[in-house]
Amino acid sequence: MEQMLFRSLMFVPGNRQRMIDKALALTTVDAIMLDIEDGVAPAEKDPARRLISAALESPRGNAAGPARYVRINAIGHERMYADLEAVIRPALEGLVLPKVDSPGQLKIVDEILRDREPGAGLKPSSVRLLVAIESPRGLFQAAAIASASPRVMGLMFGAEDFGREMGLPLLREGEARDLLYARSAIATAAAAANVQAVDGVWPDLQDIEGLHRFALQARRLGFTGMSAIHPSQVDAINEIFSPTAAEIDYCKNVIAAFEAAQLRGEGSIAFGGQLIDLPIVGRARRMLALAAALKS
Repeated sequence: MEQMLFRSLMFVPGNRQRMIDKALALTTVDAIMLDIEDGVAPAEKDPARRLISAALESPRGNAAGPARYVRINAIGHERMYADLEAVIRPALEGLVLPKVDSPGQLKIVDEILRDREPGAGLKPSSVRLLVAIESPRGLFQAAAIASASPRVMGLMFGAEDFGREMGLPLLREGEARDLLYARSAIATAAAAANVQAVDGVWPDLQDIEGLHRFALQARRLGFTGMSAIHPSQVDAINEIFSPTAAEIDYCKNVIAAFEAAQLRGEGSIAFGGQLIDLPIVGRARRMLALAAALKS
């Protein structure tokens, strides 16, 4: 299955038609996550299903528009079955699976998708899965979960539910230092499975500086993207998770210098005061591949 890269993924309440319409028209956010789970009250879930179903009836006409994902209710709950009945439609590109604790849960969704994709006008195995890890149990199963289905395109950290189970303070301090271990573990599990690592939201819409610090920390931990709760957060997230022009130039220079050294029979070189060897050159090539993927 072709790998796609999302820097920014924005939650959109599925019961708000105006918000859905605005989100579908955005050209800055890489993906939207139409929500039927925690962002929608129980009494509003049926209206949310109807609105999302209508939004997914026809493939997106705007090639520059965001990918369309839907966050369904917990796997195995009766609401999940109603969600899938409503949202497996021609324009569905992926599902966000909340509160996943074990690899076996993915098989339930995988089987339903396999049965219903043809009837919905979808190519077989075309619907991807973004899996939310939101509990200590899920954290310890993250590597197995990430590898449980070829549909999995990424792991996403659900910080609020995780923090509740851990008994963490309600208010975050700094760049969520109390969640560093969990976030790093999820990014590592995603890398091991060669899927994306998507960090959780920055909840304070007024604190753009805090968002920058948090997103930069996430990138340094190995995350390749981040979720958002408002369009005002998207530009900052995209900027942090995109290679800068200076980074691209440096990577090109590193590769050129190393390749020249190899022609001289050298296996490592000093470049700009740093030792350059194969692993570092590999990281430089990966950065250039990321930049190329974002341009396309």
